Amino acid sequence: MFKKLISQLTSKSLVRLLRENVRKQALNYSIAIVAMIIIAVTSALTAWIMKDIINSMMESGNRAQVLGVATAVAAIFTVKGLATYVQMVWLGKAGNSIVAHQQRKLYSNILKHSVSFFNKGNSSDLLMRVTMSAQGARRVIDTIVTGFARDFLTLVGLIFVMFYQQPFLSLFSLIFGPIAILGVRKILSYVRDIMASEMTGQAEIMKIIQETSAGIRVVKAFDLEESVYDRMDRAVRDVEKKRNAIRRLEAATSPLMETLAGFAIASVVALSTLSFFGQSPTSAGQLMSFITAVLMAYEPAKRLAKMRVNIETGMRMVDMMYQVLDRPVEVTEKPDAIALTTATQSVEFQNVDFEYQDANSVIKNLNITFEAGKTTALVGPSGGGKSTIINLIMRLYDPTSGSITIGGTDLRDVTFSSLRQQIAFVGQDTFLFDGSIITNIAMGLKDATEEQVFDAAKAANAHDFIMGFEAGYDTRVGENGAHLSGGQRQRISIARALLRQSPILLMDEATSALDSGSEVLIKQALDRLTEGRTTVLIAHRLSTIMNADKIVVIDSGRVAEQGDVSELLERNGLFRELYDHQFTAGVEEES
Repeated sequence: MFKKLISQLTSKSLVRLLRENVRKQALNYSIAIVAMIIIAVTSALTAWIMKDIINSMMESGNRAQVLGVATAVAAIFTVKGLATYVQMVWLGKAGNSIVAHQQRKLYSNILKHSVSFFNKGNSSDLLMRVTMSAQGARRVIDTIVTGFARDFLTLVGLIFVMFYQQPFLSLFSLIFGPIAILGVRKILSYVRDIMASEMTGQAEIMKIIQETSAGIRVVKAFDLEESVYDRMDRAVRDVEKKRNAIRRLEAATSPLMETLAGFAIASVVALSTLSFFGQSPTSAGQLMSFITAVLMAYEPAKRLAKMRVNIETGMRMVDMMYQVLDRPVEVTEKPDAIALTTATQSVEFQNVDFEYQDANSVIKNLNITFEAGKTTALVGPSGGGKSTIINLIMRLYDPTSGSITIGGTDLRDVTFSSLRQQIAFVGQDTFLFDGSIITNIAMGLKDATEEQVFDAAKAANAHDFIMGFEAGYDTRVGENGAHLSGGQRQRISIARALLRQSPILLMDEATSALDSGSEVLIKQALDRLTEGRTTVLIAHRLSTIMNADKIVVIDSGRVAEQGDVSELLERNGLFRELYDHQFTAGVEEES
């Protein structure tokens, strides 16, 4: 067992975990370990002093001896109680700090990843890794510290008392130890696989809850309550089954240790009246001190027996944490990246190819220039790569080949922060944070004043409906703006982008959720706000881009044609087909 335990304690993941965390909490752990040493010493003294307690009670005529023993007992238990308090407080302080540090570290690492990281993974799995793996790290370290500093030292002290009082009986009682070791090894062989299945089940439960919350309209509209409940019921039952299995394995050490301890104590009591190797039968005080040490040794021995099980279950969560931390970041910033001081320059795609992982090419040898201070509209069939172009400008992805430049500077040579400070973005899928309206708009500009927020809201045609709420700008929008209509969410999102006052404006179907009256007002605002800005505008409704300086038709990741409205209509190409479909037939396609 000890060979296996040493192997477990020297595993790469565990060594890394201890190296990264214990040093930072050295003071807290040092105080806790000192307290644990005191607990170990006082535990041994508790068994030791039982001999004096029994002897003093049998010799009750010596009052001074009785008072001395009583005082010693009170002092031992008082010191042990205070040491236990110190151990719990400082060990808890260190553990809480480790959990907080790991969660911050995980979240910081997650933020460094590109959008593809979130597209590939499952949000419920990510949530579980951030929350539970940090707790697993704490559990592992606490188990090791308490196992060696408190339980092991306590057991050593009590064994010393046992051998001092009754050497032969101590040797006899220790023959039960190897039996316990073999039993624990057998139990441990089942733990890791069950723990892995239990973690998978936990992620499934989180995923179901998230999907139900996000898709509750679909659940209600299609009468799916029973279906999603059955899915949750199966997931919960599976996790319950796995947890019960783990609990049985953890608990199996108790009857094993209890039975062995019972046989050991019973054998010791029976043998205590006999003489061995010419030794006289033990005195009452010696016997009581010895039996007390045996009884007290049971608890630390049981915890040490469970130590490998606890480490094994905790390390499963730690491994999940390092899987996230060690995953390579796909889009990285160069160490010598420069700041992009101004973006009031042309954005140029030069021979750009791009494909999502495990997918066909989306952009193929794209050459296009978005002229400085002008509005360029991207139109074309769905899936042609228009939104991908905007994502590449924001450097949410890097091109597979070719380059994207601003004023001749490759985006891969500039810092993320300086690039994105030059960009304001409004997407088709509006997202609002769970907070007030004013907070959501103010996120567009650091240290924005209320007046700036109000001006942006007015320009986005949002001020009037905001003031219609009882709490005005302090109205809470709910999770992802659940308390607002689609058009209201989109206008707040537009206000947030307008507040940013960036020289590049990217709009992906920014007016798709607006009614015709609001759309007219927004278009008027955009005409003013796009003046002097390099604007890239995606729209399926051609009515929103008729005043663009240039229209680029994207089809299958390539530039099919480009020019102004009159030029494209004269060519009778793809743009003319789209135009005739929406206007000549009197039908305007909704995206």
